[in-house]
Order: sequence, then structure tokens, then C-alpha cells
Amino acid sequence: MVRMSAEERRESVIRAAITEFARGGYDGTSTEAIAKRVGVSQPYLFRLFKNKRELFLAAAMRCLEETPPAFADALQSDRPPREAMASAYMGLIDDRDRLLMQMQTYVAVASAEAAGDHEFGDAIREGWAEIWDQAQVAFAGDVRGTTDFLGCGMLINVLVALGYPEDHRVWSGLNMSKVKAPR
Repeated sequence: MVRMSAEERRESVIRAAITEFARGGYDGTSTEAIAKRVGVSQPYLFRLFKNKRELFLAAAMRCLEETPPAFADALQSDRPPREAMASAYMGLIDDRDRLLMQMQTYVAVASAEAAGDHEFGDAIREGWAEIWDQAQVAFAGDVRGTTDFLGCGMLINVLVALGYPEDHRVWSGLNMSKVKAPR
């Protein structure tokens, strides 16, 4: 049996947390379920992450942090920026757990804010602002183009999360002719 380093174990915990939080949300997911998925004890989990909140934020940030490099890689192609970035994003959310984790993140931040915890969402807002800034550059500072692109991305999140097939009429307003919708 090959032993994992602490960093490899931490990575496997983050991947398991993405899956568990995506499916159960922040409040509905136990750290015990995450530890079980990875095959570690709950006390070991808390040696890697001091609490559930820190683990949730690590999982949420992982999903956010994957978007800028995917966009940057896509922008190296000869395709128009909107088409290239849309295609890259569709590839990211093809992983349903990552999409659902993104959606759960918004719910968790909104819930924390409603309860008066304004710090919980700070890192998430910073990550989202980085995505906005990157899109702003790709669209040559066109605020409307950036807003339309990211707004379409949010609509796509909803349509995919709700399970609409790509030939359903709700997709008709999106120019998806050169971008494949996730399954």
C-alpha cells in the first residue's frame, strides 16, 4: 500500500469535499461523510483543516480558481474570446459536482450574509472579481460584453443544474452553435 503525503491527502480531502458539499450543501454535509469518502478519520480531517468552514472554503475556492486558467488557455486559441471562453467554461461545468459546488457556494455565502457573517464570502467575492477582471480584459474593457458573457454563464449554470437537455427551447436565446452544452 502506497502512503500519501499530507499534501496529497489534503488534495484528496478537497476533492471529496467538493463532491459531498455539492450534493448536500454546507449545512447538509457532515465532515464525517467527507472523511469516510476519503478513508480517513474525522480527527485526521481536522488536522488538515481546522473546521468545516475552512474545508468548505477550500473546496469552493478550488472550483473558482480553476476558471481563470481555463479562460487563459482558451484565449490562446484563434477562436473569438467569447466562443473560446464559453467553450472552456462548458468543459469545467461538465463535471456536475463542480457545477453544483459552485451553486452551493452562492447559497452558503448568501446564508452567511443573512446571518450577519460578512467575512465568510470575502474570499469567494475576491475569486469572482478575478474572473470578472479576466473577462473584462478579454472583452477589451467592454463592461456590457463582460456583463452579458458572465450573465449568460449564470443562466447556463441554472439550465444545466436543472437538467435541461441542450435541444430544449430554454437554450434558444443562447448562441451555443459553436459551444457544446454539458450533458
